[in-house]
Amino acid sequence: MGDAVGELMLQAPVATGDAPPSGAPAVRRVRWQFWRSPPDQPGWARPLLLAVAALAALSYAWGMNSATLETFYGAAVRSMSQSWHNFFFGAFDPWGTVTIDKLPGAFWVQALSVRLFGLHIWAVVLPQAVEGTLTVLVLYRAVRRVAGAGAGLTAAVVLAATPVTILRNRGNISDSLLILLLVLAADATTAAFMTGRLAHLIMAGAWVGLAFQAKMLQAWLVLPVLLLTYVLAAPSPVLARRLGHAALAALVALVVSLSWMLVVTAVPAHDRPYVDGSCNNSVFSQVFLYNGTDRLTGDTLDQPGCSPAPSPVEASSARTGTNTGEETVAVPQGPGRFLNGMFGRDSDWMLVPAAVSFGGILVARRRQPRTDALRAAAVLWGVWLVFTWCFFASSNFINSYYLAAFAPPIAALCGMGLALAWRLRAKRATRVVVLGTVVGGTAYALYLLPADAGVGPWVWASTLALALAAVAVLAWSLLSERATGVVAAGVALSAIALLLGSAWASGTVVTAGQGPFDSAYQSAALNEQEHSAHASAAAAVPGEVRAAARVAPSVSVVTNETSAESSGVIFATGREFLPVGGFSGRVPSTTLAQFVGDVRSGRVMVVLAAIAPRTRNPDMLWTIAHCPPARTLADRVIDGRSMRFYFCAPADAGG
Repeated sequence: MGDAVGELMLQAPVATGDAPPSGAPAVRRVRWQFWRSPPDQPGWARPLLLAVAALAALSYAWGMNSATLETFYGAAVRSMSQSWHNFFFGAFDPWGTVTIDKLPGAFWVQALSVRLFGLHIWAVVLPQAVEGTLTVLVLYRAVRRVAGAGAGLTAAVVLAATPVTILRNRGNISDSLLILLLVLAADATTAAFMTGRLAHLIMAGAWVGLAFQAKMLQAWLVLPVLLLTYVLAAPSPVLARRLGHAALAALVALVVSLSWMLVVTAVPAHDRPYVDGSCNNSVFSQVFLYNGTDRLTGDTLDQPGCSPAPSPVEASSARTGTNTGEETVAVPQGPGRFLNGMFGRDSDWMLVPAAVSFGGILVARRRQPRTDALRAAAVLWGVWLVFTWCFFASSNFINSYYLAAFAPPIAALCGMGLALAWRLRAKRATRVVVLGTVVGGTAYALYLLPADAGVGPWVWASTLALALAAVAVLAWSLLSERATGVVAAGVALSAIALLLGSAWASGTVVTAGQGPFDSAYQSAALNEQEHSAHASAAAAVPGEVRAAARVAPSVSVVTNETSAESSGVIFATGREFLPVGGFSGRVPSTTLAQFVGDVRSGRVMVVLAAIAPRTRNPDMLWTIAHCPPARTLADRVIDGRSMRFYFCAPADAGG
């Protein structure tokens, strides 16, 4: 085993990329084909990388035609696929009255897929599976640049075997594209600080700008890290020159980030949908307040122009749809919020070896020149992890899939750390550190296993047995300095033992058919609840389509208070179910004057309004005061709210 792992480890000096070390056999040059390694990489690198990418793609795409979608995003994608006007502005509903409450970058890709292949669940999920697979390949390249093919391959395996990576790529959330673009930015930055070429750094800024289009301010969390790393390690001896390059890259990132927002702002309000998530129809308010500071303070839409905040019961019904699992949740703030429970099980299996790798690289390379590439890469990925961790630790609301941003830096640090440990395996200190990492990492992995989720005994047994074997072999190697084969086997067993907990968790994610709103080792009861809810919603689709077909296309089938209430039926039918308050029910879309005008013109007839607790939306209050209840339609209860249908005739609006 040791010889085999040796082949997979570093084929290059740490600081100079992939040139073979002194005395290493020359790489055989062959005519390049996509499954064969390029001349500057060992022959096994490309085939093994493609195998890892293929397995990752399979785990993302497995059963994707039965994936549980976020119907709010799905409805927007269907509406965006119906017209280029809706596509460009990110309209939520087919009439294009209101946007989605986020920038539409990631949903553009999904809408193009639906426009190309037609409306299928797999067509909505396919872009995320492709983006996730590309992320594995790009991370390999970024790590290989500084630490060799073995390190890159290790990073790719760790990323592909992290549960949150699989979960996020099995749905229709925007994080898949965000992470791909940020890893592309990290790869370009790595090339920039190794070569000193400004073009690479400018490209990194452009990738960050595009990532902003996918997930807004979260993309900017990484930008200071990228620029700091370049300033610290780029080969130019003139600090002012390096700072100038960083400033130019930041400017590029800013221009690309704000480009779409500036265009939308320049379009007259009557020619575009109302910007959801804002009280003043401003995309800047949507991005920097609603999706920015409000996420930290929890004071959402407390600005002039919006309706008053809902009661706790009303707030609990703000998000509806087919998924009943893990939604936006309030969790006690602080850096420890990710270390256990569902958050820990989704992202932290390899946190211990990543942390040890970060510290080990900084210590081992402390006397190297300022331009040392391995140390610079460790700073890049390590500070990325710390910055993102601290930001989400302070956030008032958090979703498990947000933690997908932790996966690339953890994987990259593990790859570089294992490569360094392999190179320095002859040192006793290295083996002691590896042994301690196995003990600590395995103990943490066993701690993450939930006691009440029916975890099979083989998970405990195999994880513990492999860790004990690695510890035993490493301990043996410490007693005999000449046991080179034993040392190699100990490091190899340690790597496998540390990865096993994450691999087991990822396997359960795939076999249980879970998606972005789930968590590794989620209870069977919750899995069944979610699948039942999804099946029930799917069974209702034919009836919804038939009901919508009986209404003229120029009329809202049913008018609802929130986009969330309209999302499932818009996704199912592609017809207008007019939302008059945006996602939250609080934004002035449509205004009361517009709503009354729609009633007068016959565009709005059937309205579903909350009567207990009573709605606070002005359009709905007007409906209750002026329109009679629709006696042929029974009241219903939705998420604890009593809802009543009203039938509005033009005469009710004075028409």
